[in-house]
Formats: sequence, structure tokens, C-alpha cells
Amino acid sequence: MKSFTFIILPLFVAILVTGCGITKRGTDLSKPELPVSEEAPLIEEGIASWYGPNFDGKLTATGEIYDMNGITAAHRTLPFESILLVENLENGKTVQVRINDRGPYAKDRIIDLSKGAAEKIDMIGPGTAPVKLYLLKGDLENSRITDIKVPTYTVQLGSYQDRSEAEKHMDRVGGSRIEIIENGAQTFYRVYFGTYTDPAKAKVQMEQLKDQGFDGFVKQIEN
Repeated sequence: MKSFTFIILPLFVAILVTGCGITKRGTDLSKPELPVSEEAPLIEEGIASWYGPNFDGKLTATGEIYDMNGITAAHRTLPFESILLVENLENGKTVQVRINDRGPYAKDRIIDLSKGAAEKIDMIGPGTAPVKLYLLKGDLENSRITDIKVPTYTVQLGSYQDRSEAEKHMDRVGGSRIEIIENGAQTFYRVYFGTYTDPAKAKVQMEQLKDQGFDGFVKQIEN
């Protein structure tokens, strides 16, 4: 795997702003807290795009409020809170971004940058640019990613903090499973059914389960 050697500028502390129970954070990640020198693996190469006004102020996939002027990005599969170095291959400029959303949904794009991140690599005018993505912070080896370009989906049937309740639910639905989800200091036992790369097939399965009396919804499996 190729690598990219870089020097990180002095560290700054991101400002956390909370309100109404929703967190707005990480709006300046041009200088994330990383070692002074690092070898970053190249994980993907393709076309980047950016998203802005139509999404500004709305919730991201992590539950944060999207700040189009912040330094964040959306990726189809990378674990949330991963930090990438994005290199614009047309001008050599780079920006460090934190993954806090899902997308892009256009088939020929590999990452959607916030407006603030796109500005740092002079991508606003063209709208897209060929880029390379280097992983600065994140764990792919221990994630469930099998193909970085292909998200996977499941049908969630329930979520419990009591494992015995989750097991009772699982026992009622043949073929279902329990996955343990750590969320900060809390542990959840979620009842899932199936694994799909096509969300349409997951929706068909969800409807079949509903016909059998089991409510659920389709969700992307986080890594």
C-alpha cells in the first residue's frame, strides 16, 4: 500500500458547542490532534465533491448538526470519527477532515467534503476534483469493512440495554442475531436480521418481516 509522509502543524483544541441536546462539534479540524510526523496509508483514489447550503443546519448521520463551513466530510463506509488527509491531485493542496456523515450517493464520487474543507483545496468553483485519501486516524483492520466502496445494510428489529430482553426478541425471529454496540459508557444489544449490499433487498426483507408481525427498519451497518 502506498503511503504519504506529512508534517502536522501545531495542535489546536476543537471547540465544542452544545445546545438543545444536540452536539455541534469538530468545526475546525484543519489541525487535528495527531503526532508531529506520521506515515499515512493511501486508502482510496477517485473523485471528490462537496455539499453545502441545502444541508447546512441539518442532522448528519452521527446526529451532529451539519456546519457547511466546518472541516468535515461524508464517506460511504469509513468509521465515524476517522480523520483523513485529502489531497487535491490537480493542485497538490491538502486538508484534514473528520468523517461525520454518510455519502456521497453519486456513483462516481468517493467522498463529499464540507464547503469549508472544499475551500481549503480550491474545489468550490469546479465542484469536483480528483483526490487521494490518506488515513490519519482510524482503525480499518478491526472494522467490519470488506470493501471500502460498498456499504452494507441490515434490518434492525430491536435495541436493548438488557441482554436477556434482546435474546427473547431474537428467539422469536428465526435467523436473527444480536450484535453488541458500545456507545460511550452505554452498551446496547441490538437484534439484526440479514446482511445486504443492496438496500432495496434489505427493504424487501423488512416488509416480509412486517408481514410476519415483526417491526423493523433498514439501517447501514456501522463499522
